[in-house]
Amino acid sequence: MESKNEKNLAITACLLAGRLLIENGSNMERVNDTMRRMAQSAGLKKFEAFTTMTAIVACAEHRPNTQVIDIHQRKLNLNKVAAVNSLSRQFADHKIDLIELYDGLKKVDHQPQQTSDFVQCVAAGVLSWALTIVYTGNVHDSPFAALIGFLSYLVYLMLGKHSKAKFVNEFCASLVIAIFAVAFVKLHWANDINDIIIGCVMPLVPGVPLTNAARDLMSGDLISGTSRAVEATLTAIAIGCAIVLVLRYV
Repeated sequence: MESKNEKNLAITACLLAGRLLIENGSNMERVNDTMRRMAQSAGLKKFEAFTTMTAIVACAEHRPNTQVIDIHQRKLNLNKVAAVNSLSRQFADHKIDLIELYDGLKKVDHQPQQTSDFVQCVAAGVLSWALTIVYTGNVHDSPFAALIGFLSYLVYLMLGKHSKAKFVNEFCASLVIAIFAVAFVKLHWANDINDIIIGCVMPLVPGVPLTNAARDLMSGDLISGTSRAVEATLTAIAIGCAIVLVLRYV
């Protein structure tokens, strides 16, 4: 690769791929490996990247102009992670060139959510129903858990579209879970508040961030691992505080 513009484009493509992976739930080891492989396939020598949960800094061949990209949001969309991985493999196998790779990454970046909000809420309801039975054996209360799981996840998604405050979505969704669980039991429709809450909070539990935090720490990425662990812990605290608040005062 001899053109200065091609080198800059290669670094830009690596940064875009790294941002998409971090934003959509990938662990940091995969991010670094994907960026290095793309840089190697593009012909960049001495490619260096510093990745965190909020920004990526990259340069190659000791060029004076280091490129930086910000990461403003983090969500879970494994479809985009798989799409980025597919593009990087095609580029490494020389099935697509650098321009096609960059255009493909931009399309992935602007790709809308493939699963509708209604389907996600239904999935949360089914998960709440199933886990109530699996964890507690309470078949009688499982339909109420499904309804509450549907409503709470709807609140979670709606707040996520209008609020940028972190942890507020989980807190409010957990309030809905606890309030409806208490109401159904007091109306003598359901039997056990605890069983319903146990099943309904599971769709909100930060399982993927906790898993990625452990993987990052095991691979030596202490900054991102600690950041993910703290974020997952604060999310769990927000869920617990909402449940305790309702059970204590309602």
